[in-house]
Amino acid sequence: MATTPKPRSTAAGADPTTPHDRFEGDYRPASPTPSATEPVSNVSARLEPLQIDFLLRLADALNTTLDLNTLMHRVADLVRAVIDYRIFAILLLNDKTNELRMRFQTGHTPEAERMRIKIGHGIVGQAALQRKSMLIDDVKKDENYINIHDDVMSELAVPLVVKNKVIGIIDIQSEHVGFFTQEHRRLLELTASRMGVAIENARLYTRVSRQAQTLTVLSEISREISSILDLDDLLERVGQVLKRVVDFQMFSILLWDDRTQHLEHRFSSRYGERVVREHAVALGYGIIGTAAETRQPVLAPDVRKDPHYIAVNREVRSELAVPLIYKGKVIGVIDLEHTRVNYFNEDHQRTLTTLAAQLSVSIVNARLYQRISEEEQRMERDLEMAREVQLRLLPSEPPQPAHAEIAAKFLAARSIGGDVYDFLDYGHGRTALAIGDVSGKAAPAALYAALVSGILRSLATRQLSPGKMLAALNNQLQERKLDAQYVTMLMAVWDDENQTLQIANAGSVQPVFVTNTNCDDPADRVVKTIEAEGFPLGLFPDAEYEEFTFSTQPGDMIVFFSDGIVDAENAEHEMFGTDRLDHVLQQQPCPTAESTVEAILKAVTDFQAGTDHFDDETVVVLRVI
Repeated sequence: MATTPKPRSTAAGADPTTPHDRFEGDYRPASPTPSATEPVSNVSARLEPLQIDFLLRLADALNTTLDLNTLMHRVADLVRAVIDYRIFAILLLNDKTNELRMRFQTGHTPEAERMRIKIGHGIVGQAALQRKSMLIDDVKKDENYINIHDDVMSELAVPLVVKNKVIGIIDIQSEHVGFFTQEHRRLLELTASRMGVAIENARLYTRVSRQAQTLTVLSEISREISSILDLDDLLERVGQVLKRVVDFQMFSILLWDDRTQHLEHRFSSRYGERVVREHAVALGYGIIGTAAETRQPVLAPDVRKDPHYIAVNREVRSELAVPLIYKGKVIGVIDLEHTRVNYFNEDHQRTLTTLAAQLSVSIVNARLYQRISEEEQRMERDLEMAREVQLRLLPSEPPQPAHAEIAAKFLAARSIGGDVYDFLDYGHGRTALAIGDVSGKAAPAALYAALVSGILRSLATRQLSPGKMLAALNNQLQERKLDAQYVTMLMAVWDDENQTLQIANAGSVQPVFVTNTNCDDPADRVVKTIEAEGFPLGLFPDAEYEEFTFSTQPGDMIVFFSDGIVDAENAEHEMFGTDRLDHVLQQQPCPTAESTVEAILKAVTDFQAGTDHFDDETVVVLRVI
């Protein structure tokens, strides 16, 4: 019997004039032929409404979701409405392994779900290989059938084709012989023709969403690890946060050691627990060494088949190693391992490569910080030693003449400073006082101050007058001249028998003379500056210095101080100045040399109110008794 079939557009439930009449992977025949035993009128009356309604519901199912799991569940429910199956599966193709695996199933055993089917194997493998649907009335008679379910008698497998490429299979099985009809076949082919594109769209959406999420996480990770400057803390944190984007089982970071010329294990963990791995890795040795030598990521889907793999851990099946490169130099390797074959993929490789770039910078910064920290600690130790040496250069106790009391105190603005003072015994009741301030701060100033102190001590045996002592010291510094280095100094000689004081000044702060410091009325006390001047030492050769001699009375007091006292600033950048110093000296009740030193330093500290001391502070007081 011959008959003219309905147009395909009518069977598909679509307008033949629309541009979307042709679909990728559409397996409908160009001229469908009804069964010879079935009346033509029955075919037209039964199939056309079913296909139209099925296509409408299929389009709704496919077009209203981009979630792959939801998509497969909806298709499975839709197919069940027209084909009363009990065993159903959607298998997707893994391009790298060329294997089909179940992505969605119902009615299969867990063992069947875990199977991987090669292209060409079994009925589903043949459907994928031949790129056409396979309807098997009795699977027991088919040589390609893989028996994974003893009760299965018939099977219908339809390939999912997108852009002329098989991406998967829709597979239905029945416990009855000859259960599936040509109508079932056509309906499943209709489903497959639309579903392939929907799956690819869902995969693309999932991939883009995952990439966006991964980039967001990587951005958060980069911000976090860039703020960690302790190398051990950094590597441990990387192992923790990396779990958010790659679910590894074993993790290691190896860093290159220039001394040993090997990659040394710096951090390793297994199943979330930190472990110690001590063996070093040479360039080109194993997967890790290969990644470092080639400066390229190495992805081993199955380490047993990789010629570079060294069997250190026999549980490992897949491995991913990515070099850490900074300014073209390999500084280490980050390595991930898993017990599952084909676990790591190209997405993992891209993610780890992106993270490795930021991690390399963070490691270099952490190492630099570590070196700076170690250098600072070494410098602190050196400065502390220098401070001890400097304090040893200062006199431990001031001399105590019979008719005068002397007190002194030095406060360095930093750990060590450039102020220097000394007391020299001239014999016959005479004591020389030297108060100096070296240009500059910290270690250079302290070293120059040590030089000045040494020369001063070497000249002390000559018992020179203040002016001649300054001139001799200046000549000695000229022989050891350093560019832009000089020292201001005030020299005085106290004669305890005559109670006189000789003073000469080489650019230092002018001292203060205070009369009547007994416990009488402070209003009768007089504070005046000793007008002594001169050139700083070490700047000009053959300099001469003028001397001043003062006769004193009991209760008189001479105050020597460095510029760190009067130049001290508070938070408003106001200077302490000579007026405030004069006020402190004027208002002291019953002052002694010691109490005067403490009063001056306390007044300066209170004035600065917690601000940093920018200069050394030295005070020496001689009070006649």
